Amino acid sequence: MINITFPDGNVRQFENGTSAMDVAKSISHGLARNILSGTLNGKTIELNDPINEDGKIAFFTWENEEGKTAFWHSTAHVLAQTIKFFHPNVKLTIGPAIENGFYYDVDLGDETISEKDFKKIEDKMLEFARQKFEFKMRSASKAEALSLYEDNEFKTELIQNLEDGTITFCDHADFTDLCRGGHIPNTGLIKSIKIMKVAGAYWRGDETKPQLTRVYGISFPKASMLTEYLEMLEEALKRDHRKLGKELELFTFSQRVGQGLPLWLPKGAALRERLENFLKKAQKKAGYVQVITPHIGSKELYVCSGHYAKYGEDSFQPIHTPAEGEEFLLKPMNCPHHCEIYKSSPHSYRDLPLRLAEFGTVYRYEQSGELHGLTRVRGFTQDDAHIFCTPDQVKEEFKAVIDIVQYVLKTLEFKDYTAQISLRDPETPEKYIGSDENWEKAESAIIEASAEKGLKTVTVYGEAAFYGPKLDFMVKDAIGRSWQLGTIQVDYNLPERFELEYKGADNENHRPVMIHRAPFGSMERFVAVLIEHCAGNFPLWLAPEQVAILPVSEKFHDYAKKVSQLLENYDIRARIDERAEKIGRKIRDAEVTKMPYMLIVGEKEVTEEMISVRRHGEGDKGSMSVIDFAKLVNEEIEELIKN
Repeated sequence: MINITFPDGNVRQFENGTSAMDVAKSISHGLARNILSGTLNGKTIELNDPINEDGKIAFFTWENEEGKTAFWHSTAHVLAQTIKFFHPNVKLTIGPAIENGFYYDVDLGDETISEKDFKKIEDKMLEFARQKFEFKMRSASKAEALSLYEDNEFKTELIQNLEDGTITFCDHADFTDLCRGGHIPNTGLIKSIKIMKVAGAYWRGDETKPQLTRVYGISFPKASMLTEYLEMLEEALKRDHRKLGKELELFTFSQRVGQGLPLWLPKGAALRERLENFLKKAQKKAGYVQVITPHIGSKELYVCSGHYAKYGEDSFQPIHTPAEGEEFLLKPMNCPHHCEIYKSSPHSYRDLPLRLAEFGTVYRYEQSGELHGLTRVRGFTQDDAHIFCTPDQVKEEFKAVIDIVQYVLKTLEFKDYTAQISLRDPETPEKYIGSDENWEKAESAIIEASAEKGLKTVTVYGEAAFYGPKLDFMVKDAIGRSWQLGTIQVDYNLPERFELEYKGADNENHRPVMIHRAPFGSMERFVAVLIEHCAGNFPLWLAPEQVAILPVSEKFHDYAKKVSQLLENYDIRARIDERAEKIGRKIRDAEVTKMPYMLIVGEKEVTEEMISVRRHGEGDKGSMSVIDFAKLVNEEIEELIKN
């Protein structure tokens, strides 16, 4: 018999060789119908394979990321099977699950796959899926694996890098593929499939290696889910921040300036400034002080911090000065500079916590194929801050940062979010710097603080920063997409590397603990997500322009200017539409540009010294005085951003 421990701590005995699926059926046939994957003692297992050891079991459904990953990885096998059916001489390479769906990279030789082939691929995949083929894993020797792929240099390269005794294949129907495992029970669970696009991709992302054809797809356990997904994509296109950013005149890019380096236009710069001022006000109230650091730093600085060893090859190349051996780097991180600010003067425990904040611009050389609007750029500004505190202050400081992040998300109407506790991967300790003792203390502080603040959390191993664990806020936008925005990290390691100290109550020197935090994450990414979340309809306090004053004709321009000047006294941003257009056209254009309020002024308004008010998306709000309107607007703003 074997002892199986369930997530709730209950332990039950089963016969040696019982499958995970049989364990699930013993609990509930409903559960068994819905589970897509599972783990035993934290390691992925195949649901149909026998279990021959005691262990803690976990099951995953479509509601879990692990379930989706298994579902999409399994569908990638069916995609490979189908491509091989239509292109028998194809060379298969890899086919992982991704954030939304899966892809498979293939070498088609002289053949091609184009959009006109999508329908036949989808139909054949569903035909294969309906036959309910089981996914079965088997081991193979290195020699056997190499013989199977003697004409496929891509699979051969993968196998050569594997240890004999660790090589496995997955079989379903008459198709087999090199695979590490993690599949749904059978293909019959796949009910709907959509091939999304084809693209070129270099083997292993290396531009010096052969270019392959990458086929992207997505699949679901219900046909209705595909319909909902395609509707969401259609809505996402309308909300695309690149499209709206251009229409609303917020930002642009220039090839002459360089890829991935955004240029903020006046309206976008004003929006950014308001976001910065909003956070600066909250930070000042929470005891932060502002600092400013240069855009470059000596190579030695980043060698000391460990960033050069970790990211040096992926950064912009060093800047060599006329002085022999002198090298600088474009700043990839603000934290080493803040460590040097801390170190510039002695500190007592009475000085701590010290909270240094900076809207610091950093530079990272992202591959050109990975750049995407404002969400993936090469130069971006972090709303960075670093808190230097004593070990016994860590938890309370961490909780205070959670309060700021929640205030930001609430004010900007991001209501649906999960806090992801990102920890080390225990199987790859070489990826991280610092002692196990410090890592354990840092991880415990994050877990305890999150629990005490009542956050909805998930724990993910392997997503920690190289110098410490972190709490990432995974925010869902208005159409259900998930984005990683704010982040908080506990770091015992940089204080060690920079030999930071404070004088304790015992008159001895001690190491401070460092908390890294960025509620927005980066200004660029946050603005992009905000644009798409609100479809360009920014909260009134944040809108680049809050009011459009629309004169019915030219003879009312003077009154419109008088209205504008009065609004300016109340810090309300207004512009006058002086075009020789009919009022209906002016209203339509103001609606298109998402103008929150429209004020129509004509003969009646001039005579009565009033304004006719319209609200974007809501229509006519009646007539009122300019002062009453100004009070209405400022009350609305105060309600939106009150702490």
